[in-house]
Parts: sequence; C-alpha cells; structure tokens
Amino acid sequence: MENQVQTLTSYLWSRHLPVEPEELQRRARHFEKKFLENPDLCQTEEKLRGAVLHALRKTTYHWQELSYTEGLSLVYMAARLDGGFAAVSRAFHEIRARNPAFQPQTLMDFGSGTGSVTWAANSIWGQSLREYMCVDKSTAMLALAEKLLKGGSESGEPYIPGVFFRQFLPVSPKVQFDVVVSAFSLSELPSRADRTEVVQTLWRKTGHFLVLVENGTKAGHRLLMEARDLVLKGTEKSPLDPRPSFVFAPCPHELPCPQLTTSRPLACSFSQAYHPIPFRWNKKPKEEKFSMVILARGSPEEANRWPRITQPVLRRPRHVHCHLCCPDGHMQHAVITARRHGRDLYRCARVSSWGDLLPVLTPSAFPPSTAQDPSES
Repeated sequence: MENQVQTLTSYLWSRHLPVEPEELQRRARHFEKKFLENPDLCQTEEKLRGAVLHALRKTTYHWQELSYTEGLSLVYMAARLDGGFAAVSRAFHEIRARNPAFQPQTLMDFGSGTGSVTWAANSIWGQSLREYMCVDKSTAMLALAEKLLKGGSESGEPYIPGVFFRQFLPVSPKVQFDVVVSAFSLSELPSRADRTEVVQTLWRKTGHFLVLVENGTKAGHRLLMEARDLVLKGTEKSPLDPRPSFVFAPCPHELPCPQLTTSRPLACSFSQAYHPIPFRWNKKPKEEKFSMVILARGSPEEANRWPRITQPVLRRPRHVHCHLCCPDGHMQHAVITARRHGRDLYRCARVSSWGDLLPVLTPSAFPPSTAQDPSES
C-alpha cells in the first residue's frame, strides 16, 4: 500500500492539464513545416504524417482520465484524505474569519471523492448545515465515503446527518446551495470545454460562496484563474440570483493575476500544516501546498481589500520582508520596519504568516526599499 500511495501522490502532483485540440493542431503544423524544410527525411506524404505523429507523441503530455475503482479509491483515501481536508478547511476558515455571521444550511461538493469536504464543512459549520450533497461519478468513491461516515461499517447511523450521494450534478436551475465546492476535481476533466460547462453550472448553483481548490502547482493555479475569469467575465446569470460576482479570496482584486503576467510565471499557492492519518509511512507533521479561489455573490467590501501575503514571511533583525498581492493588481516586496511604518504595523507583519491579509489600505504605504530580497539571493 505504501508504494501505491507514493506513486499516486507523485502522479497527481505532477499531472498537467490535457492538451486542447487547437494546441495539437498548432504543434502538428509546426512539425510539418519543420520536416518539409528537409525533404530527404520525408519523401512521401505517409512518411511525413508518421514523422509528425512521432514528434507529437514525444513532445505532448499524455493525459489520461483516472477510473476510480474500489482498489484505487482506497489508495486515494490513504494518499489524499488528510491533505485534502487540510486545504479545504483552510479555505473554509477564510470565510468564517471574515464573515462570522455566515451560517450556511446547504452545501454541494462536486467530485466529492472520499468526503473530505463534508468533514471539513462539518467541523466549521456543523451547527447550521443540514444538507450536504456529494456528487461523484465513481460509485466506488461514493460507497467508500458513505462507509467512512458510518465509521467503517456497512450499516449504522452516519456520524454526520443530512449527507446525500449522487453520481450527477442536479440539473434543475431552481436548486441552489449556500456553499458550492470543487476540490481537486476540475483537473480531472478532459477538456477546457468540460471545465467551462462545469464551472458555469457550479456558479449557477451557488447561493453565496463558490470554493475552488487545486494543487499548488502552475497547472493548478492556471486552472483556477481560468475558472475565476469565466465567472467574473461571464454574462450568464442565475435566474434566481442576479447578484454580480467578486473574488472573496485570496485575490484582493478582480484584475489579471500578477503572478501569471511576469516573465517567469509563478503559482499562487499556500501551505497548510496538518497531522496526517497515522499510517506507518506518514511523517508528522505534513504540509499541504494548494491553490484556491473563493468567489462570492454581491459586491466586495472595500474594508477587506487588504494586500495578501503570497510567500513565507521572512523575519530579520529589526525588519520584515513581506511579498504582497495588492488591491491595484500588482505584486510588491515590502520591507517593513518599526521606524518607517510604526510599531503596530511592524509587530503585525512580524506575527503574520503566508496567506494572511496585511491590514494596510494602500501599497503606497511601502515606498521602494534598497534592501535585497532574501528570497532572490
């Protein structure tokens, strides 16, 4: 089991998005043009076609859909249940910390897998939630999630009441949920068209918050930005809820992600420490690196448009290095000192962590510094 867990974990982390047909055609034309420049290599059309196909196979990521059988579902549970719970819990804590009055009654989890979203939501809003809709096309995953809720037995009362399982998304536009979640599931879809359809459906079913979580990789981050832009720029409105959309977290703006517009794009990711399931191969504690975006209905509150700390805070003698994503859509490396910025902000920055909001209203509070960025040295 240990080897299977390690293999699946590595595979899921290193997985890329499937290549779109348009991109395949572009690459094929590129190789065809290249081979035609040397006619001695491909003297016939058949040889040219074979050479192009061979080049495509060598240079194109071969994405495969995972079929979660009973055996693979057990391996996935051992590999990802605890880390997935940690990442989703972190996202839910963001909502509760900034909106403590929010008491959701209904939740839908797309691609529910082993049920980590249900457990995380219950730990945050267990007093108010009365319905959890778990959607997963794998019957083996649904059976395993239900068994876990019953303490590992086939019968008996579930630990969390009000949990329902189904293989397909509810199609009725009249059905909405206070919180809709997709955790590590959009990356399982075979094409951009499928992702677009699913994200639009999930947003239509969102009453308050849409929570999207993926691996903290470049592929995972790009996928979330694709979904974010689709919701923010989409013209499709829910027939039951015409309120506009905005980014609740982590972005303090609705502008293009500054992490992707640089010459060296980086993943906007966060890290959550957790105690893993006590299998003999698990080390304690572990860190879950993930990317997330939380979309909400309504209008953004200006008071909450504080910069987000996007890297580990570097604490040095008498100064602190913070890398910030600012409300104006730009990244900023701020070197905060008590002398230049006041003791309150300095102490706040010193106890802040990666992923926190820094309570300043404008990036102009941080004039350019001559101090070297330790992360670049």
